[in-house]
Amino acid sequence: MAKPTSNFFSLLELPLDFTVDLALLSHNYREAAKAVHPDRYASASDQDKRLAVQRSAELNQAYETLKSTTRRALYLLNLQEPMDEEATVQDTEFFMQQIQWREELEDLSDSEDIAALEVFKKRLRQLRGELDIEFAAVWQDGSQRELAERLVRRMQFLDKVLYEVRQLEERLDD
Repeated sequence: MAKPTSNFFSLLELPLDFTVDLALLSHNYREAAKAVHPDRYASASDQDKRLAVQRSAELNQAYETLKSTTRRALYLLNLQEPMDEEATVQDTEFFMQQIQWREELEDLSDSEDIAALEVFKKRLRQLRGELDIEFAAVWQDGSQRELAERLVRRMQFLDKVLYEVRQLEERLDD
């Protein structure tokens, strides 16, 4: 049984980068999952069985982390230097934007206008994509660390709002 790897990228045989080939990620995950699946160790020692379960869990966590752009960005920053999750971020412009989006989502919920909700969702997805591009350009530059952390926090917020949009869509479809 192989020992745990140093990071999720090496575990899944991917370059350490924000941009990930999702098809390659899935392929490498499936291949690695076959090799460490606990059923393959049914007749092995108890220690090897435990290691297989641990490796399988680590592999699943790696896959889930790397397939999500937000989780991948956060993971990359934490590999460099752990982020202070409790830190207060002075991002007044984005805070004001958050308030506006929350009000807009509330209005969309009240109006039950599915077409307007779709336009809102498309706008948020475009902004989310722009954050990915901006993060990809700065995450490796130590002098841009503060910006990279701010971008990750923005990603997290937009993911949350997009989740709420999906919930509203489901409610309106019922």
